[in-house]
Amino acid sequence: MRVSMWFLVLLLVFGFNDRSFAHQRPRTERISGSAGDVLEDDPVGRLKVYVYELPSKYNKKLLQKDPRCLTYMFAAEIFIHRFLLSSAVRTLNPDEADWFYTPIYTTCDLTPTGMPLPFKSPRMMRSAIQLISTNWPYWNRTEGADHFFVVPHDFGACFHYQEEKAIKRGILPLLQRATLVQTFGQRNHVCLNEGSITIPPYAPPQKMQARQIPPETPRSIFVYFRGLFYDVNNDPEGGYYARGARAAVWENFKNNPLFDISTEHPTTYYEDMQRAIFCLCPLGWAPWSPRLVEAVVFGCIPVIIADDIVLPFADAIPWEQIGVFVAEEDVPNLDMILTSIPTEEILRKQRLLANPSMKRAMLFPQPAQSGDAFHQILNGLARKLPHDEKIFLKPGEKVLNWTAGPVGDLKPW
Repeated sequence: MRVSMWFLVLLLVFGFNDRSFAHQRPRTERISGSAGDVLEDDPVGRLKVYVYELPSKYNKKLLQKDPRCLTYMFAAEIFIHRFLLSSAVRTLNPDEADWFYTPIYTTCDLTPTGMPLPFKSPRMMRSAIQLISTNWPYWNRTEGADHFFVVPHDFGACFHYQEEKAIKRGILPLLQRATLVQTFGQRNHVCLNEGSITIPPYAPPQKMQARQIPPETPRSIFVYFRGLFYDVNNDPEGGYYARGARAAVWENFKNNPLFDISTEHPTTYYEDMQRAIFCLCPLGWAPWSPRLVEAVVFGCIPVIIADDIVLPFADAIPWEQIGVFVAEEDVPNLDMILTSIPTEEILRKQRLLANPSMKRAMLFPQPAQSGDAFHQILNGLARKLPHDEKIFLKPGEKVLNWTAGPVGDLKPW
């Protein structure tokens, strides 16, 4: 039975059937109902944001020191700052602001290999909050409840790349009342506050747009993935890295003809994704993998392997309609799961993915475009308005503990 099913799939994928979904040019379909309306919201006129002017040591000088910060997956913190400086929602009058933004590049401290080190981030963040609380009155009246911060690193404001240590640290105490804009998202996790806005990682939009192929190109690859399956240095057995999801994919499907998977990253990577029907997104615990962005942009149905994940802009993007969710424990059955999806369901997912509004929502283009990820962040902030009067503290009232957290975080920055 399984052999005959695979044979049928191969016929579909490689085009022996002229009516197969592999050869149909997917029509564009708008998301029905409130989700589509939310995705197309315009935030202008619905909120005003005041951008604090900080000394350049908190942002621009860090970027001057290492321009690589502009091209890596956590670069959203830089481009969000640039976008807000010229945005129509910016106000120069803080007394009329709904939200306050503090531009700090907490992940722009890179190793020689380009990996961000978050160890100085808590001290940098604490220093910036001390500055704004001393020089402006707005932080002190709410202790940050009407402020938002962009913290795009692995575990957001827990500021560590190892989950065990991130959990032990917890979110920086001074940020407990603020709204956090972050790429990390997992339900019931100490590094995700209720009310946080989960965003996609930065992926270079110009580079992807330059590698588009004709939309009528047949999708001749059934399942596609390129990337690491094991963290050789820290987790050679594959049990921790992506919570074992990637290792399970490799061990079960490395020799399966339906799966085009490899650790090699070819020059035709973007083109290959546009030829694939399904793209694996074994995220483990974090939606910050650029593969999720790339899959949506190139119309490849994302196969999301990540239990309890909170995906980017989940209140606007209908992930259940455009993707396929596979429980981590069900990875050994991926072949059966994907080959059992009805053709019409695949076609509908492709039509939804072909909608330009879906692609724009996942990208941070320069210049900004209507409905892009910048605007989705603002829409998320606008939907949190008006602020509850309870966020404003009474005279002399204090909630946050300025001396809480690891001793090392209290050192001056």
